[in-house]
Amino acid sequence: MAKIKLTKTELKLQRDALKRFQRYLPTLQLKKQQLQLEVRQVREEASRLDESLRAFRAGLEPWVAVHDPAEAERLAALLEVREWRVASRNVAGIDVPVFDGLDVVAKDYDLFLTPPWIDDALEAARRHLELRLRRQLADEQERLLGQELRVVTQRVNLFEKVKIPEARENIRRIQISLGDQQTNAVGRAKIAKEKCQAREAAMA
Repeated sequence: MAKIKLTKTELKLQRDALKRFQRYLPTLQLKKQQLQLEVRQVREEASRLDESLRAFRAGLEPWVAVHDPAEAERLAALLEVREWRVASRNVAGIDVPVFDGLDVVAKDYDLFLTPPWIDDALEAARRHLELRLRRQLADEQERLLGQELRVVTQRVNLFEKVKIPEARENIRRIQISLGDQQTNAVGRAKIAKEKCQAREAAMA
């Protein structure tokens, strides 16, 4: 514990600090709760996306099984990602990226040289890409929210377990010291008064 001055000025400083810590603590606790809720929601969304990706891939397995792997490469070459749009949402004071859209276009292809299922396959590839990008964004959201949650939790612990108890203990020590000083001053005043009275009595 840092050395403190046992004075009335220091007592006021410690009381002001305690009030400040007690005023900020509820705000930090509320922010911590909001972040915990957001982290839980992001994890649930990530689980839903994982399940969607598993179900989507399982649905494609029969189709993939009957096609040549080189066909998939040709198919991928027909898709072009024009833009992946990410917006931003403020969560408890920090900006978190959110999925806003995906612009994918199919390059021109010869209708006579491509199989009739090509449109369905391109749509499936677009959907798969979107799910993967959403899942990637969920990881980034969780990383940012988790990082902020760690900082806020450290501050809450600092206030609850260090700053507030320390300020209270400092106030207690200063009050005891000031009380002792006052008692000593009263005792000294009584002794001085008795000496004065004794001197006056001796002179009389």
